[in-house]
Amino acid sequence: MSSTFGTAIKLSVFGQSHGESLGMVLDGLPAGETVDLDVLQAFMERRAPGRNAWSTKRKEPDVPVCRSGLFEGKTCGAPLMMEILNQNQRSGDYANLNLIPRPSHADYPASVKYGGFADYRGGGHFSGRITAAFCMAGGVCLQILKRRGIEIGAHILQIGNVKDRSFDPVSLQKEELLSPGQKPFPVLLDEKGIAMQNVIESARKDGDSIGGVVETAVLGLPVGLGEPLFGGIENVIASAVFGIGGVRGISFGEGFAAAEMRGSEHNDAYEIQEGKVKGKTNHAGGVLGGMATGMPLIFQTAFKPTPSISLEQESVSISKMSEEKLVISGRHDPCIVPRALPVTEAMTAIAIADLMCQAGLL
Repeated sequence: MSSTFGTAIKLSVFGQSHGESLGMVLDGLPAGETVDLDVLQAFMERRAPGRNAWSTKRKEPDVPVCRSGLFEGKTCGAPLMMEILNQNQRSGDYANLNLIPRPSHADYPASVKYGGFADYRGGGHFSGRITAAFCMAGGVCLQILKRRGIEIGAHILQIGNVKDRSFDPVSLQKEELLSPGQKPFPVLLDEKGIAMQNVIESARKDGDSIGGVVETAVLGLPVGLGEPLFGGIENVIASAVFGIGGVRGISFGEGFAAAEMRGSEHNDAYEIQEGKVKGKTNHAGGVLGGMATGMPLIFQTAFKPTPSISLEQESVSISKMSEEKLVISGRHDPCIVPRALPVTEAMTAIAIADLMCQAGLL
């Protein structure tokens, strides 16, 4: 099972949804970097379950415990290892899933791949619960990048058919970038956030779920960061972000809309501002040839509806090889997007930190 990401900075994650604990190991971090555990805890709270009406009722403290890699509050060169304990499992809710796989979950292919030995409780190692480990690692990288003048933020761009406005692709400022993450429901336009919450609540009352889109942006990247071809910023970020369960697509800048544009519309003309080269527009999303252009790096991530719903669904009995009806119990998010948003920030931070370290800038 591939649970490791990165080249110069390597992230390894471990644990299962209903195991004793889960956590991460970050190897390759520069020594001497301060890690503020209070700031990390505040970041973890943004993803933690059971904190609001639009998340699962499973409530976990999610307090990271550092086992290795810090000395007197700073990285010391040893691998940084942190873990959190699982304290609120209800494994009985998943007793039949080794026999009847849930539609749109990893249950069936995992059972086949691992010969029936995969931990199916709560999705095991495939569970969204594992993203808590992503946030531990990403929260550390966010602090390191911030000291280099690199800021990462995100907002909910869309839930169902309700859309927030997009980040300003040309003149995005730090305040606009970070303000959504300081709100209980991370949007730019609060009235759109209320409408989105109503859509989520409607799906929940119907025993159903809903998907959406997160827009992420990065400010302060050095021009030229990234490599051509297979080591580009898009490649590395996409690889990291696709590690988040439920991601169905990722697009940079205009994304698929570029297919409907002419070159004269999509090309970003250059100009000089305060002695620096800038783009008059940013249809490319801040990256060309796999390298940062100096403009805001902006991308969108699409998340599918939560597959665990209360409605009766069609499945099969693996042991009987017969068609069966399935009603899923347990505690699940009617929409994973609000809690997936900080995870997207975290994975972006890990990817950028890895690229910076490869370039000798960390």
